[in-house]
Amino acid sequence: MDWKTKRNIKIIILIIIIFMIVFGITMCVRKSESFRRFGTDLKSEFGGLERTITVYTADGEIIAEYHGKIDIEESDGKVLFDYNGKRYIYYNCFVESIADIE
Repeated sequence: MDWKTKRNIKIIILIIIIFMIVFGITMCVRKSESFRRFGTDLKSEFGGLERTITVYTADGEIIAEYHGKIDIEESDGKVLFDYNGKRYIYYNCFVESIADIE
C-alpha cells in the first residue's frame, strides 16, 4: 500500500470512531430525565402545555381553577398566564400548576 491509501484508511477509521462516540453520547443523553425535562420546557415555551392551574389564598381556599393549554410565568411574587384570550395575573397567592406531559 502506498502512503495515500494508508492515510485514507486512518481518516476513515478516525471518522468511524468519532461517529461512534457521538452516537453513544447522544443515546445516553436522550434516555436521561434531564433531556426529557428539556423537551418539556421547549413544548411549554412554544405553545404551552395542557395544564390544570389552581389558585389558592394563604388560608388554603381555592380562588380559581383553569384547565387547558396554558403557558405560565412566575416572577417577583406574581404569576401570570394567558387563558382563553385573557391575561391573568395573581399577586402573592399560592398557585398549583399540574401539566399533562407525555
